[in-house]
Amino acid sequence: MKANSNRLFFIDAMRAWAILMMLQGHFIDGLLDTLFRDPNNLFYTTWRYFRGITAPVFFTVSGFIFTYLLIRAKGDGLQNPRIKKGLKRGLQLICIGYLLRLNLFGLFVGEVYDAFYLVDVLHCIGLSLIAIIGIYLLSSKKNAYLFPAILFGITLILFLFEPIYKRWTFAFLPDAIANYFTKSNGSVFTIIPWLGYTTLGGFISILFLKFKEVKRFYPKAISIAAVLGLLLIFTSSDAFVFLFEQTGIELFKRIELNNYLFIRLGDVFIVFAIFMIFRGMMTNKTILKVGANTLSIYVIHFVILYGSFTGLGLYRFLHHSLDPFTVVFGAVAFMLACTFLALKYAKHETEIKYQLGFMTNSLKRETSSLLTAAYSSSKNLLFKLRSLLSRTRG
Repeated sequence: MKANSNRLFFIDAMRAWAILMMLQGHFIDGLLDTLFRDPNNLFYTTWRYFRGITAPVFFTVSGFIFTYLLIRAKGDGLQNPRIKKGLKRGLQLICIGYLLRLNLFGLFVGEVYDAFYLVDVLHCIGLSLIAIIGIYLLSSKKNAYLFPAILFGITLILFLFEPIYKRWTFAFLPDAIANYFTKSNGSVFTIIPWLGYTTLGGFISILFLKFKEVKRFYPKAISIAAVLGLLLIFTSSDAFVFLFEQTGIELFKRIELNNYLFIRLGDVFIVFAIFMIFRGMMTNKTILKVGANTLSIYVIHFVILYGSFTGLGLYRFLHHSLDPFTVVFGAVAFMLACTFLALKYAKHETEIKYQLGFMTNSLKRETSSLLTAAYSSSKNLLFKLRSLLSRTRG
């Protein structure tokens, strides 16, 4: 990596690692036989713990990359070219999230299944990017510190008050909207609290841009990230118990009873520290390509594993049926296959889009011709019927 490069290669590597861990996590969790899910088994519990790191890292890195590019771009407010790109990207992610849950067989019988309206990771990341844009537009011109302060404040509020709002069902909202806020209908992710990881990633990116030219920046950043991570993992629960004992505020006790958000935040900081330590080794072109094509990899994995559009995926045929040996080697093969297909798509993306565009335009022309012919035939038929009726009456 060039010393003067503005690109943070270790962030791309983190994103590549996160998507691959998401792939193996979904594969193993979906296909491993329940007989082997032993909470007393060291290998299984270790895998389950590290699987839980993936989503927080992915959300945080997504917020980091987007905000980093947003504030580096030339132009303020609506003049920033990243605003339009970000809105387009956010809406694209939300649309793809819905498309992946669409069942064509249901459409053929005129039905949209309830699963279509459930919210997943793409919906939340897309909406989070739009939220960051909104915060940026409202705050960036007023005070240099207001934007990062709001980002950090949102994370803190969402994490602290999670024990309260997680019980809300949002029953007063239509299910399609309520699914963004509650898991009671079956959503996998919800915008609250997961927006908090994205906004924290944005906050961290601002710190990087502000202090990256400071002497010995990386040793200091690594130390701070490692210390924060360890403190959050090993002492945050005790800290909330202490706050409850000192203040009597019930909220602190409830946070401690299920302190996953702050502990996982500690995991995120540790992952940041590790990847910063090995940042000099994170310039492999294949790794960076994987990090740049996470959306394609995610879409391909969803289609193969969950059977998007048809419901005919591995999950349907092998759900909770594989032994550990088979599922581990299957997960490796699954990661390699999804990555290979995504990189092949990226290599030929322009050609594929051209062919799809050509096919779409051809279909439009043929449809237009058929409609014109049908209209003409219908018109002639009506004319003949009128003539026939006129002669009959006469």
